Amino acid sequence: MKVVCDTNVLIAGLVAEGLCRDIVKRRLPTLELFSSPALLDELANKLREKFGLEPDDLPILAAYRRKVVMVRPTVLPKPVCRDPDDDQVLATASAARADVILTGDNDLLALKAHRGIRIVSPRQFVTRLDQSD
Repeated sequence: MKVVCDTNVLIAGLVAEGLCRDIVKRRLPTLELFSSPALLDELANKLREKFGLEPDDLPILAAYRRKVVMVRPTVLPKPVCRDPDDDQVLATASAARADVILTGDNDLLALKAHRGIRIVSPRQFVTRLDQSD
């Protein structure tokens, strides 16, 4: 399964125990992961600004960076979401020809899909993975 993981899920997995931590540590490493420079920059900036964490000091993030395949986001013909950062997620997933966008962002989740790419919450993601086992 080809997955683009929104930064909010990665941040939740890095800073708190729970479902997102399980996803980041156990489930993502078994999948095809895709990202873009813009998404990784957003992740690094939010970790620094909101949590005072230096991304280079987080081993789990280093493992994610080694695993992820970088793509150049496609240009969306027009804005889709009210937040331009969300459009970056959609553009990255389109370029990766992803199967799934994993996010906790309600603006993205409301779309349910974009260009045939399913947009799912962490709970929906885990349920889908468990059903395919």
